[in-house]
Amino acid sequence: MDRRKFGGVVAATAVAGIAGSAVAADEKPPVQTSRVSFPSIQGGRRPEIAMLVYPGLTLMDMLGPHTVLSLSCNVHLVWKNMDLMESDTGVVLRPSMTLKDCPQDLDAIFVGGGPGQLAVMKDPEVMKFLADRGARAKWITSVCSGSLVLGAAGLLKGYNATSHWACHAELELFGATPVVARVVTDRNRITGGGVTAGIDFGLTLLAKMLGEDIAKMSQLGIEYDPAPPFDAGTPQKAGEKVTKMALDWMAPVLKAFPSACAAAAKDMDNYAAK
Repeated sequence: MDRRKFGGVVAATAVAGIAGSAVAADEKPPVQTSRVSFPSIQGGRRPEIAMLVYPGLTLMDMLGPHTVLSLSCNVHLVWKNMDLMESDTGVVLRPSMTLKDCPQDLDAIFVGGGPGQLAVMKDPEVMKFLADRGARAKWITSVCSGSLVLGAAGLLKGYNATSHWACHAELELFGATPVVARVVTDRNRITGGGVTAGIDFGLTLLAKMLGEDIAKMSQLGIEYDPAPPFDAGTPQKAGEKVTKMALDWMAPVLKAFPSACAAAAKDMDNYAAK
C-alpha cells in the first residue's frame, strides 16, 4: 500500500505527543497520548523555541534537536496552518502553532532543511515571519540546508555558517561565509551541518541557554555516545566513489538548489531586518 495513503500520524511535539492512527484526509484525527512522560530536566524558566516545519522537511533535521531541547524548553512546531504535513520520509507531522500565534519574542528560532525548502524560500509569508522573529530572537539557528532558508530571510549576511556538505557553497549567495564544521557559532547565530548534526547543534544551543550541566544531563539522558559502524560521514572520509554515489542519488533535488538559492538571494534584502 502507498505510504501516502496509510501511515502513522505523528504529532511530534511535547504537547501533542504521538499519534498512530490512519485517518481519512478530510478528518481531524484525535491525538493519542501517553499517560506517562518524563518531567522537565530543569526546574527554572523554560526557554521558548520556535521550529519552522513544512511539507518535505527532513525529519531528522528537526527531530534530533527537538529531542534534546524539549527536555527543558517549550518547543513550538510552527507553520502557516495546523494541517497535517508529510516529512521527507513519509512520517506525518502536525504543527503545534501557526506563524501568526507564535510568540513575538523567542529565545531561539530554528529552521531545518529538506526538499520542501525550495518552496519555502519562495514564500513571502514565511520569509517575513523568519525575518521578524529573527530580528528579536536571542538565537537564530538551523541544521543542514535550513541555513539557506535563514539566508533567504536575510539572517546570515556577514556571518559564518555551515550547511549540508552538498549545498555548502550556496551560503555565499546570501552573504554568509561557509565554514566546514559540525556546528558553527558566530555571535548569536548557530548553524549545524547535515541532518545528524542536529543533536550536536541542540546540545550546543542548550549549553548556551541553560549551561553545560543541563546539556550534559540531556546528552546522557538520550545516551548520545555515537560510534558509527563506518567512518563515512563526510566526503573526505567516504571517498570519491561513495561520494559520487551519494551525489547521484541526491541529484534530482540538489540540481534545483543553485537556481533556487540564486533567486531567493535577489529577494533577501526585502526581508532583512533594517
